[in-house]
Order: sequence, then C-alpha cells, then structure tokens
Amino acid sequence: MIDSTGIGKRLFIKVQRNNLPQVCDKYPFIYLERGRLEIDDSSVKWIDSDGNLVRLPVATINCLLLGPGTSVTHEAVKVLAAANCGVCWVGEDSLLFYAVGQSPTADTRNMRKQIELAAHDKKRLEVARRMFLKRFPEEEVITKTLNELMGMEGKRVRASYDEYAQKYKVGWGGRSYVPGKFEMSDLTNSILTSANAALYGILTSAIYSMGFSPHIGFVHSGSPLPFVYDMADLYKEVLCIDLAFSLTVEMCGQYNKYKVAEEFRTRVIEMDLLKRIGDDIRTVLGI
Repeated sequence: MIDSTGIGKRLFIKVQRNNLPQVCDKYPFIYLERGRLEIDDSSVKWIDSDGNLVRLPVATINCLLLGPGTSVTHEAVKVLAAANCGVCWVGEDSLLFYAVGQSPTADTRNMRKQIELAAHDKKRLEVARRMFLKRFPEEEVITKTLNELMGMEGKRVRASYDEYAQKYKVGWGGRSYVPGKFEMSDLTNSILTSANAALYGILTSAIYSMGFSPHIGFVHSGSPLPFVYDMADLYKEVLCIDLAFSLTVEMCGQYNKYKVAEEFRTRVIEMDLLKRIGDDIRTVLGI
C-alpha cells in the first residue's frame, strides 16, 4: 500500500484493520514485512512484529508481497492458493524481486491478452508505438517500424546521459557495467545500476500482481524480463538517470547505498509510480 505522505521515505505503509482495501473487485497487492502469516478458523491472519493481528481478506487481494522478516505457514499458502491470491517474495519496499508463487487456477485473462498482442506482429507493433508515444509525444511514431523506434530510443538515452552530465557537471565516459563486478564501475554507473535494479524489482512485483507476465515483451526480446525492461524505459530518465548524475555530485566519489535507496524511494513516492504502473500498462496494451 502506498505511503503517499512520504513519511519515513517508505513506499508502503503498515497494514492495519482501518486501511485494508474495501473494494468489490480484487485489490492489486498488499505489502507485508516483519511478521507472520498463519491460519485461524480457515482465514489468513497477519501478526506483525509488534503483536498486532490483522485478518486479511485474501479473496479480494490479487497478490501479497512478502518483504524482509516475514514467514508463512504451509496452511496459509494452501488457503492463499484456494483464494487465487499470489505471493511474491521481495526486498524492502519491493526494491528487489526474488521469487513468485501462483496457484494453478490463477486468473490468466490479462496474461492471455498480453500473449495475444505479442504474438501478432501488427498488434505488437501497435503496443510498441504506444510505448514510444509516451516518450516522444511530439514525434510521428505511427509510421515508424520497430527498428526505427528502437533507434530513436537509443539516441534519446545517449542524449539524456550527455544532457544530465552537462547539467550536473559530471565527467561521463558512457554506460559501463560488468555483471558480477559492481565495484569495477565508476560512481555514476554504480548508482545507475542500483537504481535500475530497484526499478526492475518494483515493476516485476507490480506486473505479477496484475496478472501479466514479465517474460512477454513488445520492444525488448531475448532477455529474462523483456516486459519489465519495456515498462522501465517509461520511467528511467527521472528515476534513474537524473538521480545518478545528481547523486554523483552529492556523494563526492564515495558510493552510499543507503543514500541511493532513500533518494530513489523519495522519487517513486513523488511521481506516484505504483499507481502509474497500472495505468500505463493498461494504456500501452490498449486494455
């Protein structure tokens, strides 16, 4: 659940009885951390680290995001599966994504629609154009091929790097990251890598919670999470690129992961990312 006040720089607020979703349709997700999920009289209850107990209406929740310090009983998983409530294991505030658990009878309507669009060349191109239209609102993208759109995006990203390097007066030799060797990157590239990973974690959790697949993309392909990368391109400039260059100046050559996480959370809250993701997915897919 979104902490719109920004208090404590958290994306989610503590789940209590008075802030559970009261809706007829399924609520997309609820984030839980530092507590235990178990069963009481065939209902799922959440007991947090302070001993507070909240009964969760799992039949009205699409997915539970389990953060650090959570445990869940076998019986609770059985009830969640029977209610078609998925489970994702994530890092704090879902800034990292670890694993997902879905029941065999989970609703696949959104995923089927996504597959249908991706498998049809013309429909796939239409989705890709809607994605690029969000980044190039003044450009004529309707007549562009996918390769032409990707070329435009490549130029835009490189121009963004140069623009923010000049804005913050930061030396920039280009994007560089060696997988598994984070410490080999310069400060700006290290911040970019961390911010990108956090954005991917949030997007993966949100995409799963809405019943879509992160593995079925429209622009990216041949990678583990193409739809995540597709959607990430809508938000990277503000959430990752501007953040990386501005923090490079503030950190004075010393990488600070806590500062990166704090500033990233602040921007996510300010742009109301958790709401925008759902709206943007529906828009680009034409649902």
